[in-house]
Amino acid sequence: MSAPLPDPAPRALRLTLALEAGLALPAEGPIAVFHPRAGEDLSPLPRDRVRVVTPHAPDHAAFAAQGYDCATGAGPAAAAFVCLPRARDEARDLIAQAAAATAGPVILDGQKTDGIEAMLRALKGRVRLSEPISKGHGKIAWFASPGAAALADWRAGTREIADAEGRRFVTRPGLFSADGADPGSALLLATLPSGLKGVAVDLGAGWGWLAAGLLARAPKITALHLVESDARALDCARANVADPRAVFHWADATRPLPGIAADLVVTNPPFHQGRAGQPALGQAFLRAAAAMLAPSGQLWLVANRHLPYETTLAQAFAAHREVVAADGFKILMAERPRRGGPVRARRARPSEEQPA
Repeated sequence: MSAPLPDPAPRALRLTLALEAGLALPAEGPIAVFHPRAGEDLSPLPRDRVRVVTPHAPDHAAFAAQGYDCATGAGPAAAAFVCLPRARDEARDLIAQAAAATAGPVILDGQKTDGIEAMLRALKGRVRLSEPISKGHGKIAWFASPGAAALADWRAGTREIADAEGRRFVTRPGLFSADGADPGSALLLATLPSGLKGVAVDLGAGWGWLAAGLLARAPKITALHLVESDARALDCARANVADPRAVFHWADATRPLPGIAADLVVTNPPFHQGRAGQPALGQAFLRAAAAMLAPSGQLWLVANRHLPYETTLAQAFAAHREVVAADGFKILMAERPRRGGPVRARRARPSEEQPA
């Protein structure tokens, strides 16, 4: 994703109050912190014991750069701290993972806009929950882990769905458009011209629906690089896109992949980060696309009608136009990316996969 929000949630303040109010951390062993976002302050916890557990590539990179131990999946821990996401099923899954990972305390923190109050009510009948502490439009509470079995019904595995053409895909809670193909992506795929060829990139590929459709309709594409920051989504994409031309990258889609000179970039860029609308996030996707395109390459994107992407396109490309406007969306095409200097990128082979 893009650059982190400043102070996305005042977790450090609430955690400090919780420790003062009687939250006791084990004297030794790792403390697993589930899904913090880049920019959040974890300083009330002992840095050398913190293990940041996140599937999000930019957050993983940000905390690793600060010297934190980072992982994409949970392992055994002395305590667990859950940063509540907004999606209910994803939140329940994280709490169940945390309970399974530790025999010690499970700490739950979230903003009211993330549903913390409803989640605490749901937990009251299942665990011995502490008295919540309220601060900064959010709450923190904790409980002794009841073990993996007690919250096993909250675990959320992959689910199988079918699209309008009867093709089957796997997704999971918490992913964008997890219940089916996004209408914007469907409009983009239907609008793409025939005869597309060469090296292509899907920026923010999600669980792979757009990529699968593009490869099925464009046999002259030689390689399609799926760039996705959420490791869970990318795992689904690997299952959903079996075409050997697909190359998978766990990476920040706002940063251009090295070594790519693409003929085509397609994207349905996100415009939310956490709780707030962030048009700059989508704009960063467009600049990354321009940096990865060959001089004659094209960018095709779908966006909500109100999003101000045209100025960014005018800055990054010599030409752009609106191709379709329908159902609250717009399809934009841009070509001839502007360069500060000559393009030296080589074309990556279909078998290559960039490291995370």
